[in-house]
Amino acid sequence: MVDVVDKPRRIALPGLGRPAPSLRALRRNAAVILSAAVALLVLGWALAPSLFASGDPLTGVPAEKFQPPSAQHWFGTDNLGRDLYTRMVHGAGLSLTATLSAVALAVVAGALLGLLAGAVGGVVDAAAMRVVDVLLSIPALLLSLALVTALGFGTRNVAIAVGVSLIANFARVMRSEVLRVRRAVYVEAAHASGVRWYAVLARHVLPNSYQPVLALAAVEFGMAVLAVSALSFLGYGAKPPTPEWGSLISEGRNYLATAWWLTALPGLVIIAVVLAAQRLGRAAGRTDRP
Repeated sequence: MVDVVDKPRRIALPGLGRPAPSLRALRRNAAVILSAAVALLVLGWALAPSLFASGDPLTGVPAEKFQPPSAQHWFGTDNLGRDLYTRMVHGAGLSLTATLSAVALAVVAGALLGLLAGAVGGVVDAAAMRVVDVLLSIPALLLSLALVTALGFGTRNVAIAVGVSLIANFARVMRSEVLRVRRAVYVEAAHASGVRWYAVLARHVLPNSYQPVLALAAVEFGMAVLAVSALSFLGYGAKPPTPEWGSLISEGRNYLATAWWLTALPGLVIIAVVLAAQRLGRAAGRTDRP
């Protein structure tokens, strides 16, 4: 007679077999959330500066000049007694408007150039890519500086110069995506069924090619912030006393030894915006992958 020993039954608990989220994933999500918070805060500065800083960014109290950061003046005061935090908040609108205009110009022009080159091919593709290679061979800041010197001073000309310097990056990415998509089966089927070429581009090629371009736009936004601030720092942006991020750093460099906050704090804000844009752009690029 053989004794039958019952084997212990395994009880399936919901979620027990799922792997716990890794520390790297948690850090990545926390960085994305923090970056989104920084982006929303700066966007709020640009859209409604009076809600974040109700003071006048153009006038100050001479008796309160060169005050360090405190509860009353978060970023301290400048050589004329103006609150630096108020000037940073009110300067966000002008700086971000120039940055968004530059990125929008680069996205539209670069996407059209890349779409045309990738769809037509042949001589048009070769000629367009040679122009892109020339633009890529010139440092973006040097090209922006040359263009804004030819166009003249002003925030609008700064945005145009920075936008033109970024066109080549978007054109190359868009062309590579168009070359990938146009070999797809559904695109060839659309051509075989008699659909006109421009309809194929609008219905099939473009909707399946623009996502990497938008992800690149988020990444290039940070570089555009640096370029616009650099040109403003050199004096090509808005005329004083209009606050602009780059010009605020330029105004404070003469007092770096005695009033470090005039350059350090605006610089840290720009760094935070650039890093947030880079992180959000990379996160968008990962979600766009199949």
